[in-house]
Amino acid sequence: MTAASPKVVLAGCAKLPEGDGDEAEAVTALRELGVAAEWARWDDPHVDFTAADLVVLRSTWDYPDRRTEFLDWCDSVPGLCNPAQVARWNTDKTYLIDLARAGVPIVPTELLPPGTAPHWPGTEFVLKPAVGVGSIGAARFAVKSVEAARSHLDNLHRGGHTVLAQPYQSAVDSEGETALVFLGGVFSHAFTKGAMLAGNEVDGTGLFVSERLGVATPDPARRKLAEDTLDAAAELLRLRRSDLLYARVDLVRADDGRPALLELELTEPSLGFRHAEPAAALRFASAVRARLGG
Repeated sequence: MTAASPKVVLAGCAKLPEGDGDEAEAVTALRELGVAAEWARWDDPHVDFTAADLVVLRSTWDYPDRRTEFLDWCDSVPGLCNPAQVARWNTDKTYLIDLARAGVPIVPTELLPPGTAPHWPGTEFVLKPAVGVGSIGAARFAVKSVEAARSHLDNLHRGGHTVLAQPYQSAVDSEGETALVFLGGVFSHAFTKGAMLAGNEVDGTGLFVSERLGVATPDPARRKLAEDTLDAAAELLRLRRSDLLYARVDLVRADDGRPALLELELTEPSLGFRHAEPAAALRFASAVRARLGG
């Protein structure tokens, strides 16, 4: 560590230039470790991101409609975490197919590029855009709601989206999702996310659907799957796990009773610090400092 305080920029967006409040304790922890941390919009033309020692992707949640621009910006930032190659792969949910081919058990997923029609499942199902954040554009449909589903699919296709079709896993209604957070490749903490319901409201920013979150203690099967998922992703990306400053592995219990991967968040996930013990924010700050070489 040099005598001058290293500079870390947390990247937000125009509607959430300082995030949604989840990182408040982490920013305090960074400053207590002698790391100057400040927020900036990723698309602010007045900020020289190349001058920062580290730029951490956080609430950059307006990129789905500007993904090419966002990825070009990622490529231009040398100290980006997670790296630009990770953002390019992980901001399109078709990465799930890569992980399935690598042996990771995922929620069954059918890809529907514009111009294609699904094999409508005989159970409740979910349609979601392959490029999207915060469950925006995702919808859950009953078996008899094919017409409504077709209309939703057509709307997403007209917007140029490839769409994921997935059978809804019924255990989510009672258990929700389990999000396991890794910092520097090491498990840190976990939290639950409530079921996606038809009545869920979009946050006032319009960037994400409001969720019910809570503390979680994942069982060994979920811990193992999360570890296996992170290993598989690192191998696909030709990185070490420790190269990933943060990762969030979202799991559900599939209808066969075993855990399955719903999403792997490596670009800009909420890390749930408000639903973890205070030491989680300290672990994040320590992982950042380690990345800085201190």
